[in-house]
Amino acid sequence: MIFPDLRFRFALFTSALLIVGIGLTAAQTTTAKPHRSTGSKPATAASAKNYPAELVQQGRAVFRQNCSFCHGRDAAGGENGPDLTRSTLVSSDVDGDKIAPVVRNGRPDKGMPHFELSDDDIHSMVAFIHTQRKNLLAGGPGSRPGGRKGVDPSDLQTGNAEAGKQYFNGAGGCSNCHSPTGDLAGIASRFQGLPLEERMLYPRHAKSKVTVTLGSGESVSGTLAYLDEFTVALLDSSDTYRSWRTRDVQYKVDSPQDAHVAQFEKYTDEDVHNLMAYLQTLR
Repeated sequence: MIFPDLRFRFALFTSALLIVGIGLTAAQTTTAKPHRSTGSKPATAASAKNYPAELVQQGRAVFRQNCSFCHGRDAAGGENGPDLTRSTLVSSDVDGDKIAPVVRNGRPDKGMPHFELSDDDIHSMVAFIHTQRKNLLAGGPGSRPGGRKGVDPSDLQTGNAEAGKQYFNGAGGCSNCHSPTGDLAGIASRFQGLPLEERMLYPRHAKSKVTVTLGSGESVSGTLAYLDEFTVALLDSSDTYRSWRTRDVQYKVDSPQDAHVAQFEKYTDEDVHNLMAYLQTLR
């Protein structure tokens, strides 16, 4: 199956992801009169650290490959994800002590998948996020880009198309339901970048099929039109609306979304990147 989010990945593609909570670190206040510095230095937050340029550049590449489709190329907010440079979690993080667990475990309740990254990759990504936060905040209001930014299709062109094709026809089982010369013909001409990945991971607008078995034994199949605890309805092959009381029939729903959700726990990050690369060749 191909048509987020990843292991709740789009979901991608489809809700606030990764580190939720917006707001700058609040300044300390006191009910007493302001006091002058005594010369002692406060504890240094990770955001104030100067990370090695090489480490930051490595983290930029890791971030753009895995996170930019939601949080923007500069970590300042993207299509679905919040601005990490304003995140309260990031502002209180010290060398990844809060960021790393979120990356490794995800936030399924917020639609964020977990990522299988090495300790070195996570460390470099933490360096990049903190450096971005430091740079954007230090430059004043004019230095901060306004609004959320999209993701360039090139950001999602990091996989191996041939490996993606093998996954499509093999382990992924995508070819059981889809065909590059059938329903997916020209898909990359109609959708690029994040919209294509969202459809790959979680086809939220895909229509479900249903088969209703009547008391007589007759079966009627079509596109699911309505379903609740009392009524099931479909549009048959002639586009005629037909409905029954659920207590009078048996029915089975074939939902494309369910099949894709079931795939989330089977995907590796490499699978997703490779599959995306393959889909981008279907023009």
